[in-house]
Amino acid sequence: MTTLFTNGALFDGHRYLGAGEVLVGAGRILAVGRELGEADDVVDLQGGLISPGFVDAHVHAVQGGLERTRCDLTEGETREDYLRIIKEYADGHPDRPWILGGGWAMSAFPGGTPTAADLDAVVPDRPVFLPNRDHHGAWVNTRALELAGVDRHTPDPPDGRFERDADGHPTGTLHEGAMHAVASLTPQTTDDEYYEGLLEGQRYLHSYGVTGWQDAIVGAYAGMDDPGPTYLRAAREGDLSAHVVGALWWDRSRGEEQMAGLVERRDAYTHGQFRATSVKIMQDGVAENFTAALVEPYLDRCGHATSNTGHSFVDPVELREYVRLLDAVGFQVHVHAIGDRGAREALDAFEGTDPERRHHIAHLQLVHPDDVRRFAGLGVAANLQMLWACLDEQMVELTLPFLGEERATWQYPFGDLERAGARLVAGSDWPVSTPNPLEAIHVAVNRMEHGAVGSRRFLPEQAIALETAFAAYTSGSAWINHRDNAGMLRPGATADLVVLDRDPFAGSADDIGGTGVVSTWVDGTRVFEGYRQR
Repeated sequence: MTTLFTNGALFDGHRYLGAGEVLVGAGRILAVGRELGEADDVVDLQGGLISPGFVDAHVHAVQGGLERTRCDLTEGETREDYLRIIKEYADGHPDRPWILGGGWAMSAFPGGTPTAADLDAVVPDRPVFLPNRDHHGAWVNTRALELAGVDRHTPDPPDGRFERDADGHPTGTLHEGAMHAVASLTPQTTDDEYYEGLLEGQRYLHSYGVTGWQDAIVGAYAGMDDPGPTYLRAAREGDLSAHVVGALWWDRSRGEEQMAGLVERRDAYTHGQFRATSVKIMQDGVAENFTAALVEPYLDRCGHATSNTGHSFVDPVELREYVRLLDAVGFQVHVHAIGDRGAREALDAFEGTDPERRHHIAHLQLVHPDDVRRFAGLGVAANLQMLWACLDEQMVELTLPFLGEERATWQYPFGDLERAGARLVAGSDWPVSTPNPLEAIHVAVNRMEHGAVGSRRFLPEQAIALETAFAAYTSGSAWINHRDNAGMLRPGATADLVVLDRDPFAGSADDIGGTGVVSTWVDGTRVFEGYRQR
């Protein structure tokens, strides 16, 4: 059975080729060019673009899918939206002992911290636990705090804090490690619920043209159980259509004694289209709650330096040893680093490691200029969450005032990293933000959100070309997953493909984010057909 894609334009994973055709058979690309002849099936691109499928290098597919099956707040934007959605969900599910889900944005609340009092007004009778979009904090009601025994006398954990009022009473927002106090009490999610979450997450990602990904937390975290067994079940039962790498979670409360268990889980979970060959280390938190690790302290609202430089969740000296050990047994290491000190500590840890492991650092909100050139020199990939590089409310209200003028210009330095020779890969961090690659690519090229009329471009000198952004999301992310025969349109390559409703290379850069997905193909088989519009 052969399929010919015709009457459109081509992006080959590295370059825009213009008009052309692609012939596919037996799960592989047979030919790329013009006038390729007849085929058993013909797909008319109708002037759109065919590209290698998008590969999301940093995503939480089971978590995102599970939230879509629960109290999903991702469609809301304001405090009022969230309270309405929560009330409607609670009223529609009177049998649920807890209200679970998540996806609220910090920018919807003063200081980024919603209150238990608001939740009490809509759900007074049952505990509520709702992580925010970045999953570095959670919103809980009074009933949840009572069940957890959290009050003004409860000390903050070493890796987090309870948001409090002037008298020390917890107000309903739990930051970082403080989430565990409530998350540990939530009902056990069943195996079938996790499975439903994975399948929904996969369906949703396919609808955005995503053919593979790296799941950035395969382990127990923030109320979620280890999704590794769920992936293994899907791989064994033939329900995992995507090609997935799992990043096994490094438990920051433990040390090198967990190495043997990681190796055992890698061997146990790897099957078919799922490979548990990476390890995820979260080195710091996020800037909005002042837990990202900074070289110099955060500022207060008046522009004065505080004593807070954020958190290094893993001691930097110990981090170097852990990375060395992981590298030695063949693991790729995937580090979360938001702050400039977090990025520096990760780069320091990668000194002397094997570039063939394809280690990478995700997020990179703040990179000190002295460290930009180190990525290429060490062979460490920059894993970009492109969508975040814009002047949204969260950036304007919760980040810029606390960094200061000079340091604010070091954020999301995509252009500098590219010019310094760093290898760029891309991911969404869904459900932190939308998994739509076209919206993310739009921001990378324009340094502003799609449809943000009248907005200023955020550090436009850090914009990258459309070809570069597409390459990061296709061949770049396929490379980081060690799939060297994917992410490209060339004879013999795996036929993981996305068909777009238009050719974004031929239109205005102002409308890249409006591009829709017509169909998605994995190994030459259509896994999504329809029309996914922005």
